Amino acid sequence: MAPGLAAWGMMTGVAMVNSGMSATEAVAMTLLVYAGSSQLAAIPLIAASAPVWVILATSFCVNLRFVVFSAHLRSYVMHLPRPVRLLAGYLATDMSYVLFVRRFPHPPVDSAERQAQFAYLAGGGGLNWLSWQAASLLGIALAQWIPPQWGLGFAGILALIGVTCSLASTPMRRVSAGVAGAAAVAAVALPFNLNSVVAIAAAVALCLLFETPARPPRPRHENE
Repeated sequence: MAPGLAAWGMMTGVAMVNSGMSATEAVAMTLLVYAGSSQLAAIPLIAASAPVWVILATSFCVNLRFVVFSAHLRSYVMHLPRPVRLLAGYLATDMSYVLFVRRFPHPPVDSAERQAQFAYLAGGGGLNWLSWQAASLLGIALAQWIPPQWGLGFAGILALIGVTCSLASTPMRRVSAGVAGAAAVAAVALPFNLNSVVAIAAAVALCLLFETPARPPRPRHENE
């Protein structure tokens, strides 16, 4: 994953500088935000002087998936101290999450499993962070010499497509992904990249409408 993330991070660094951000602002954003898709969604809004609420709403919606990721990972990391959990959340990415839950489909049951799972999670997250930050900082430094015709972002897009396809493992997920894509295209004329917010809202609404809620377990009687 690292080469794709590095290319995407370098492209994001270039985009931040070319949007009018200073080098200091770009470095602060890549270190503090560390969210490629959210950064790329917010950059044109910042350059267009969009209202702050639009920038925050767009970034929130784009990164809403991490709420689901963190809820799933809760049972894996609750034994860790809070600062370590916060660090794990900061380092989490789509790809590291997908690889982690494939490697460890169930939470740990003993100290050896806890150690192995945390090592895998920290190693994957740390490598992704290092790859992204190094390439993004390089893109910021070389923004004036890296032409957009290189298409560096395409490598990151390919990586995200791979993650998306691996996550579309059920008919409902595939349908919701298709609805989100269609809604994004239909609403592409909206200002400030609000079509991404429309796409997310459409997919979530579809899932809430058609997904069958899990039935609560039937209480057991004493004579059963």
